[in-house]
Amino acid sequence: MSADSHPTLPPVRLHSDAELARDALGAPLFARAVRLARWAGPGTRVGVGGELAADQLPEAAAVLGLDADDADSAGCASQAWRVAVDTGLVDVTEPEDDGGESGAEGAEGVEGAEERFGTAAPGEDLALVTSGAPGDVLDLWLAALDTVLADAAVPDLDDLVDALDAGGEIDFDRLDWNPGREADFLDGVLANLYLLTVTEGGAADGPIPLPVLAASMVVPDDMGEPTDAVLEQVSDAMMRLDDQFRQLEPIGLVQFRPVDEELMAEADGPLDAETGGGAGSTGGAGEADDEDVSRYGMVRLTPLGLYGIRARMLEAGVDAPAVGELAEKGADVLLDAVSLYSENAAQAEIEQWLAGREQPAAAAELLAAARGDDEGGPLRRLRCQQALAPAGPEAEPAVRSVLDDPELGGLARVWLAERGVSDVPAPDPEMVFWLTVDTIAAQLAADGETEELPLLMETLTAHHAGFFEQVWRVEHPSTAYVLEAMGRLHPDRKAAKEARKAAFKARSRRPA
Repeated sequence: MSADSHPTLPPVRLHSDAELARDALGAPLFARAVRLARWAGPGTRVGVGGELAADQLPEAAAVLGLDADDADSAGCASQAWRVAVDTGLVDVTEPEDDGGESGAEGAEGVEGAEERFGTAAPGEDLALVTSGAPGDVLDLWLAALDTVLADAAVPDLDDLVDALDAGGEIDFDRLDWNPGREADFLDGVLANLYLLTVTEGGAADGPIPLPVLAASMVVPDDMGEPTDAVLEQVSDAMMRLDDQFRQLEPIGLVQFRPVDEELMAEADGPLDAETGGGAGSTGGAGEADDEDVSRYGMVRLTPLGLYGIRARMLEAGVDAPAVGELAEKGADVLLDAVSLYSENAAQAEIEQWLAGREQPAAAAELLAAARGDDEGGPLRRLRCQQALAPAGPEAEPAVRSVLDDPELGGLARVWLAERGVSDVPAPDPEMVFWLTVDTIAAQLAADGETEELPLLMETLTAHHAGFFEQVWRVEHPSTAYVLEAMGRLHPDRKAAKEARKAAFKARSRRPA
């Protein structure tokens, strides 16, 4: 997976390793691989690539509880065996090369030559399924996932047969298949599915319509109304994804509702991707036109799938955080990290960090980490305030200790006042102005120019006569930036004009 597509992602809530390991063992394809690994023995014959001998596939299918006479069952057994071999659940010894002796015997000797087979036996890693730690099981499952993803990126058998040349070799130009490109496409799809799942306001609470996912890979971000050519590409991508997700569901990566076969029959050609769900639009899940968008396919990552795609992203160098992984870090690392999170994600991470810590020490560490006149300081203090919100009376001594701190004194007074403490000293005007600038700077950094921000600006400035005549002198690195924002957003036109003048003064007093 490319680290360039999503360099930093929102944190994901993962299930425990024990829960994920249970899910992995319950994934149909992985469970079949384990059963075949236990079945492997002295009588098991394999070919030069470790594959089961053709005449053993019916027996393998029967071991899996499948119809031994059904061709599809043989395919399922073959795939499960390949997963078992690739993950180390089975050890194979491939047939030895005969040194070319049969080839020197002439045609009669070749025809009479006996086909050579290798052997197979349960691998050492099979024991990890029952006696290993959850992490061991998950490592085996990740190896299985790699195999399935590689298979899913290969064209279907009909396309491969059509691309055979007269000599029985695959004509890759005719097939128009580039293995690297196909693998990158599938990785990109899964990365987008992961992003839609973990992003607040995205589709985390429901499945993603296949047209939306296909469009996210095909339609340029700056395109308005998609052209017919682009919609045809979306349609083609949908059908590729329909086939690929059918292959990925048995390993437990996704829950998938395929494209309605009746719909494909009705289309009588390329599926009209624009109908019933806006494949040309990258809007969120749940959008539907007159026709039920679910007929065009729906997909969602399972909890195990979230774990698997995150693991692949981490391996590729993508910053894909998980809630709880900062629990053992210092408060400075915590506040810097959650400053980039949404409020809900930050709250979840903070709660994990606070769990098991003594309140007085945790409060003191948070307050110390919140200091700083760098660009990230305001948002760190906002997250510190968020972290201290649930703290009880045990944290009061640590909070009181910073009442005279120019950067934290305002925050401390707010915390104490919210708890009804009566002996809190009144802040001096300079601290009031500094806290106002810091608060607005933090909100701008956290959420940008939201609809609620003008009301906050009005509330913070309404009770201070001559506010803009004094605030531009505040020694805060964000003073000019905040005043410029107030000049754009303040709901009172006169106050907005005063803010713009104050911003000019603040800029002018900066040293050259």
